[in-house]
Amino acid sequence: DPDSPTWNYVAKILGLNKSAILERISAHPNKNFIYLARQIPPQLARKIESLNEPGIYTQTEYRRYYPAGEVTAQVIGFTGVDHQGQEGIELAYNEWLRERPGKQQVIKDRAGHQIEGSIDLQKVRVGKDLNLSLDKRIQYLAYRELVEAVTTHKAKAGTLVALDIETGEVLALVNYPSYNPNLRHYKRSPGFRNRAVTDTIEPGSLMKVFSIAAVLETGQYSPSTLVDTHPGKMKIGDDWVRDVRNYGKIDISTIIKKSSNVGISKLVLSLPEHALHDMLWATGFGQTTASLFPGESPGVLRPPPKDPFSLATLAFGYGMSATPLQVASGYATIASGGIRRPVSFIKVPGPIGGERVMSNNVAQSLTQMMFMTTLKGGTATRAQVSGYNAAGKTGTVKKNKAGGYESNKYLGLFAGYAPVEKPKVAMVVVIDEPSAGKYYGGLVAAPVFAKVMEGALTLLRVPPSPALTPNPEAYFKEQAL
Repeated sequence: DPDSPTWNYVAKILGLNKSAILERISAHPNKNFIYLARQIPPQLARKIESLNEPGIYTQTEYRRYYPAGEVTAQVIGFTGVDHQGQEGIELAYNEWLRERPGKQQVIKDRAGHQIEGSIDLQKVRVGKDLNLSLDKRIQYLAYRELVEAVTTHKAKAGTLVALDIETGEVLALVNYPSYNPNLRHYKRSPGFRNRAVTDTIEPGSLMKVFSIAAVLETGQYSPSTLVDTHPGKMKIGDDWVRDVRNYGKIDISTIIKKSSNVGISKLVLSLPEHALHDMLWATGFGQTTASLFPGESPGVLRPPPKDPFSLATLAFGYGMSATPLQVASGYATIASGGIRRPVSFIKVPGPIGGERVMSNNVAQSLTQMMFMTTLKGGTATRAQVSGYNAAGKTGTVKKNKAGGYESNKYLGLFAGYAPVEKPKVAMVVVIDEPSAGKYYGGLVAAPVFAKVMEGALTLLRVPPSPALTPNPEAYFKEQAL
């Protein structure tokens, strides 16, 4: 009866409009039943049942529960009410995870009683298990430290990616802000995006190590080759490339240690125009990884620029874009001695092979240079990892906008790996628009790297590092041979 007061109670319990409920019922007069609401909390279902109204029934349903909540939300994703994957791994592996109900054919009499045995038309298929590569301990640690950094520096957002160098597995991938996939009343927001995979950044100085790789691969240069960066700036056509100060005549190792734009530009402009592009492509930029994550961006790596200024700025990470996951994979390639491995969100049985894209000699030279940046006088002293020797590179880039760059909005970046003697974990940290005063990557991103890397290596039971100072050059020279 549409005039029954019961509908008022039902509408109130479910938080619906009575008129909308009645219209929905009258629009489907030939259906055996319709859903008024699905996956309501048990306490509301009990209230509906207590009405004892003929024709209104409840039905038990099941739904996913995500114990790690917002910590793993953007990786795992979630399902809809019918258990269809909507985001993340749930979407990518929907057919693997999804169960399939069975079907039976039965014969009933007019009263609805079954009068013959049933015939199976379709067997029940149970969903299959899927073991992710995430280490939940490292994931929680990374999320905690990232939230603290974003909050402390009053940043817009943050991202951290940690890869197992030997297997290509994603050990941790966190973004903040996030969301709780167990709540069904949320609205779509920026917290849904897996920024590490779907969003791109101009990686800035993080790319200098790949530029130096292209330089060293020619065989015409060595880490001790001197480059004159005087007077701290360089005119290319009508534009200028500048350093923060005049470093004078410095070797290639110091170019990385001091992050000299002038030094990088001079070296890359001496190479064949395709050399830098080929190195960036070989190490994974401009293409998606093998992660199979939904919506993964390939970034942007244009054909080798003809314009010298564009080539120079590409050498220090402008005029291209990459995802944090791509950058992490690139640094893992250097850490593995020049072997590029596929990235995997799924558990890998053990160390796997890969493709050699860089000589071991060059990779070891880059490791030495980045190790030196974490020592006194380098740009990444706050990336020093307690108990372990780490290698890494800072980056600080202005955010781009239509027609140019923002004047006071930055990305603070850090990428690196540890321990340098036998690298186990590669990591990238992005702090988006820090606004509490500090914005350099060495100040806002490097400390997050140091804390999470220390915890990760400890949890993975990696032995502490031996002291490589005061003569690390001899150690790395021996490793390159």
